Amino acid sequence: MDKTYQPHAIETSWYNTWESENYFAPQGAGDSYTIMIPPPNVTGSLHMGHGFNNAIMDALIRFRRMQGRNTLWQPGTDHAGIATQMLVERQLEATGQSRHDLGREKFLEKIWEWKDQSGGNISRQIRRLGSSVDWSRERFTMDDGLSEAVKEAFVRLHEDGLIYRGKRLVNWDTKLHTAISDLEVENHDEKGFLWNLKYPLADGAKTAEGNDYLIVATTRPETMLGDAAVAVNPNDERYQALIGKFVELPLVGRRIPIIADDYCDPEFGTGCVKITPAHDFNDYEVGKRHNLPLLNIFDKNAAVLPACQVFNLDGTLNDSIDGKIPAEYAGLDRFEARKQIVAAFDAAGLLVSVDDHGLKVPKGDRSGTVIEPWLTDQWYVSTKPLAEPAIAAVEDGRIQFVPKQYENMYFSWMRDIQDWCISRQLWWGHRIPAWYDESGKVYVGRDEAEVRAKHNLGADIALQQDNDVLDTWFSSGLWTFSTLGWPQQTEFLKKFHSTDVLVTGFDIIFFWVARMIMLTMHLVKNEDGTPQVPFKTVYVHGLVRDGQGQKMSKSKGNVLDPLDIIDGIDLETLVQKRTSGLMQPKLAKKIEKQTRDEFADGIASYGTDALRFTFCSLASTGRDIKFDMGRVEGYRNFCNKIWNAARYVLDKGEDCGQNGEAYELSLADRWIISQLQRTEAEVTRQLDQFRFDLAAQALYEFIWNQYCDWYLELSKPVLWDETAPVERQRGTRRTLVRVLEVALRLAHPFMPFITEEIWQRLAPLAGIEGKTIMLQPWPVANEARIDAAAESDIEWLKTLMLGTRNIRAEMNIGPGKPLAVFVKNASAEDQRRLAENDALLKKLAKLESITVLAADAEAPLSATALVGEMEVLVPMAGLIDKGAELARLDKEIARLQGEVQRVGGKLSNAAFVDKAPAEVIDKERAKLAEAEQALGKLAEQHARISSL
Repeated sequence: MDKTYQPHAIETSWYNTWESENYFAPQGAGDSYTIMIPPPNVTGSLHMGHGFNNAIMDALIRFRRMQGRNTLWQPGTDHAGIATQMLVERQLEATGQSRHDLGREKFLEKIWEWKDQSGGNISRQIRRLGSSVDWSRERFTMDDGLSEAVKEAFVRLHEDGLIYRGKRLVNWDTKLHTAISDLEVENHDEKGFLWNLKYPLADGAKTAEGNDYLIVATTRPETMLGDAAVAVNPNDERYQALIGKFVELPLVGRRIPIIADDYCDPEFGTGCVKITPAHDFNDYEVGKRHNLPLLNIFDKNAAVLPACQVFNLDGTLNDSIDGKIPAEYAGLDRFEARKQIVAAFDAAGLLVSVDDHGLKVPKGDRSGTVIEPWLTDQWYVSTKPLAEPAIAAVEDGRIQFVPKQYENMYFSWMRDIQDWCISRQLWWGHRIPAWYDESGKVYVGRDEAEVRAKHNLGADIALQQDNDVLDTWFSSGLWTFSTLGWPQQTEFLKKFHSTDVLVTGFDIIFFWVARMIMLTMHLVKNEDGTPQVPFKTVYVHGLVRDGQGQKMSKSKGNVLDPLDIIDGIDLETLVQKRTSGLMQPKLAKKIEKQTRDEFADGIASYGTDALRFTFCSLASTGRDIKFDMGRVEGYRNFCNKIWNAARYVLDKGEDCGQNGEAYELSLADRWIISQLQRTEAEVTRQLDQFRFDLAAQALYEFIWNQYCDWYLELSKPVLWDETAPVERQRGTRRTLVRVLEVALRLAHPFMPFITEEIWQRLAPLAGIEGKTIMLQPWPVANEARIDAAAESDIEWLKTLMLGTRNIRAEMNIGPGKPLAVFVKNASAEDQRRLAENDALLKKLAKLESITVLAADAEAPLSATALVGEMEVLVPMAGLIDKGAELARLDKEIARLQGEVQRVGGKLSNAAFVDKAPAEVIDKERAKLAEAEQALGKLAEQHARISSL
């Protein structure tokens, strides 16, 4: 083995070997165990969330594979309708073209060309993370097989009365010209205005104050052209006499009613609210309750265009609403119309005031344009009938959420579920399998031939397919079974569905998890006709945030690429990555400074194993993760520790009894074997419970503290003692090799590369045959090998050795200087342990003698440590220069007193405490506490030496 651990020297070659040898394919003899990778968008690259997600899934798959389960971890990518179409459209714009110039067919050819050239980026990155997915079964949501599954699902749901076409409000992106989901809408807090407008009362009616008008407040005055009513609260005494009467809608002259509805807040403004059902989601619900007309003010005749006709709705005003829209507003952009309508109200004396008002402005997450609630014809899934069995599956435990509290989030959404708009006005995606005749009648089928045959439509009847495509969530909602060959009853579908675990973030429980459950349970049945669930467990993890707990985003400049941590990146390249594409120079400068301050030397290369172990160690159930580069560095050191331990073991591991030679186990051998059994049981228990953090903690504690720090040291006196029996030396060599080999198997799911590299060299010494560690059996604890007596003896021995080491440190005695040690109050058990471990203690603790004193014996002036009730005494005479040591302590005490005074003064300064960020104040308080604690210890040490 190389002297130093170099991850890049082993990672790529081992992954290529695993993949070429087909080790990732299902091959276990036990029950199946399946995970479907949440398909990342084909447009993107992996971020820290993907890295975390993959580390968790791979740990599970490797764990179950080693347990002998027939594992399938299936990879794939999502076609990402809007994101992909936008990307290719931008490329066309750079050449002065649009998709309309090319036409649908040629444009789709361009997208497929781009996908073939760039779509493999995600797959390359997943390989770099060490993910053991079965690449032979990689799928893409626009594959032919998955496309057939999507059509089949749509047709079946339509035949079952669960898909319909209807006119309802949607989130409309006026730049992309498509409906988008709630998930694709971001609400931005912005400063806006509240316009207070007079609406004249009709038929001579007056308010209680004698006014012949009502005042309504609105943040969107342009939509008043589509008002259908003015609403007041039914309990608002000011307006009860006006309920049922009318107002004259200004600028339009249309009479609209005054209605009563609990939606109105009497404390907001004047208590009167304009109701525009076709342009506001809340108003839409009010309109349904009162049977109000839906008056669309935008885009000429948009609401009556057939779905097979291409149209762009970009937020310009109609030229007619019931024939009563002023001609001067027709064709205006919505925000220009706002200006002119407000000016018209002002000129007519109907503008009361314009007040500053904070708004939540909905914007498209990709386009950045203000989203318009829009009344259009769309395709919907009727979700309530699907939600009932999906709720029951979680209630009765067929599907379990980990952590369990996420069931409440799931239930809350599902019990108040609304019908799902599944159509998108895009070209890239699964085209809706519906056709229209010239009269606008719609027919649904798997293809046009089926439609014609089913409805007896002759060749003389022209049909045109719906131009819309399906929401990406519809196809990804079929992911667990469409990827296994459904609707055909393939062997893979029978064997690997239902899947075992879905690993996902909490933010898509409704948008993806719930929809997968609903669609799967309706479409996939067991042999007895009962519905199958898509997965048995949903493991929900938090978001990966930066070290300060902030969400990672490009605008904050705190995004980390997992591959940069694995491979390393220089400062200038990191700065360029973080600032590229930022349009605001000030923001780019700020991010550049932050990056240079935080990563003055760039990011070192830490390797995949260190990053993966970091992710697992941070995976507390359900909590967001504060990612700390210091943890990665710490676990890179852990890799180094394992590497160095392996080099020692390989050097000492010959003649370890692998051929049946006699051997004898020492106390230390029996202790580490016993500790190993406990660690095997603990790691397995925690992985079974999805506590990756506790499993990683148990493994780290055993390898670093027990095996490396203690057992390797305890083995040296045996191996270096030329007088030791060969059977005892062989027993220690055997234990060194076999315990490390088992520890490597325990660590493999977390750290696959370093464990494989070392195991390949270690396995022959342990007498183990096999081509790869990943197909070796998972370690199972043997309770018969737990040795409580050995554990108790070693803990006693460790306490004594640590006591003498602490005395050396406190008294500044060199580690190589032999110590004469006296012990008092030694019980019979203490004396047995002293006698049996005399040589070991003298060797490791550098003791020249150990003298047991009688209870009434006078001990010399000594530094003392306790081992239970036994006192360990180290006489100080001749060991230290008392004067020099006191002078050294005086100097250090003075330094710490100055530090306490400086930091204490800063924290007592009100100006500093009021202005400084909370994290800065916390750091100063921690610094003060640390200095005070150190000062106390040095004072005790000073007093002890002064008394000598």
